[in-house]
Amino acid sequence: MTLMLLDSASLWYRAYYGMPDTLLAPDGTSVNAIRGYLDMTARLMNVYKPDRLVACLDGDWRPSWRVDIFPAYKANRLEEEGEEEEEPETLTPQIPILLDLLDLFGIPVVGVDDYEADDVMATYAEIEKGPIRIVTGDRDLFQMVDDKRDIKVVYLAKGISQHDLVDYKYVTEKYAIPGDRYDLFAMFRGDPSDGLPGVKGIGEKGAAVIANNFANVEDALQAAHDTHQSLPPALAKKIIAGADYLKIAPKLVRVARDAPLPKVNLSLPTAPKDLSEIYQFKERYALGASVDRLISALGW
Repeated sequence: MTLMLLDSASLWYRAYYGMPDTLLAPDGTSVNAIRGYLDMTARLMNVYKPDRLVACLDGDWRPSWRVDIFPAYKANRLEEEGEEEEEPETLTPQIPILLDLLDLFGIPVVGVDDYEADDVMATYAEIEKGPIRIVTGDRDLFQMVDDKRDIKVVYLAKGISQHDLVDYKYVTEKYAIPGDRYDLFAMFRGDPSDGLPGVKGIGEKGAAVIANNFANVEDALQAAHDTHQSLPPALAKKIIAGADYLKIAPKLVRVARDAPLPKVNLSLPTAPKDLSEIYQFKERYALGASVDRLISALGW
């Protein structure tokens, strides 16, 4: 009973930039992101054969509770102070069309106010039985990998055809750390894409030393004060200097696993008696074989 969780924004951005911008509906609306999203979803379903599927959305890409504890959270993505991150002009109109189509298919779409899609996916992964496949281009979800519960990340950084399936072994080989300590590693290293500085002066190598020797921030801080033999003096000094940031880092860096999810049926939708409404939608927006591929992937 595999559950597939789709980081929808990650998919439609990837589709938008990966598909030709000449794909247009009869009224001139761009549909490249829609078609790419459908194609990628169908391909991933054919590979992983999920029995359950959820398209996850940001309720807020800068949740207030994260900004409250760290005002610079994702501030690097703001065009100017007080303005939201701008979406490409021809992508924005495609999103409501795509969501309407997913609704026609009966695929659940879930976003929660004041939580990011990462938090939604993490909460599902926390409360649902495995196997679970989290589809995203975001490394933040590596912290959810769990070999015992069969939770893996379908990581799209290299594209659909060459995507990585992230488990403990992948994390260990990529970062030279225990597979279940990615969140601790990220707290010290930081993440420029989210405007998270990490601890000043500590990069991947220093963060890896810490993650290999300590299970949590508190242990690492205590070891730094105790001049623990596994910490070079310069690294210990940086950890102590970063104590204020490290107080908020666990809540800031870790994905929430307790988002208030709505009650929805996660099972793959069954075929309706009549597909005419979907076919009419397909014709209206010139979605071609992309709709057919998803129909086929659903086994209709």
